[in-house]
Amino acid sequence: MSQRNSDVPEPAASELACAAADVPFTPGQAKACTVREVLDRVGGKWSIGILVAASQGPVRFTELERHIEGISRRMLTLTLRNLERDGLLHRKVYPTVPPRVEYTATPMALELYESLVALTSWAERHRRAIADARGAYDRAHGTA
Repeated sequence: MSQRNSDVPEPAASELACAAADVPFTPGQAKACTVREVLDRVGGKWSIGILVAASQGPVRFTELERHIEGISRRMLTLTLRNLERDGLLHRKVYPTVPPRVEYTATPMALELYESLVALTSWAERHRRAIADARGAYDRAHGTA
């Protein structure tokens, strides 16, 4: 039997997802949706590493692929495309054979850089304590 907190109301379907383009928002919904989308993008599994790398100067696709452990070529391509679409990366294609493509952080991404570095530094400092806490929790709850 699963445990549920019955004091927490179920969110309405409209609160769970952003409305379709043809459905009007209330002002609060539009703001919440936009903020959530932005945080989802910049806090995504691969976005932080890409943005930190691109904030150091122009970076090529293959450099990112080597630098970001575990990312597939497809996921790197999709993430780069989304970050470019959101105005966080600039993509420059040089007319060479084969074409050379570089990505650089935009001023908006550079403004975000210090926060991302602080977040990644915090994660590095606390990763052992978090792993220990997870192990203790799993042992206590029989999920190990």
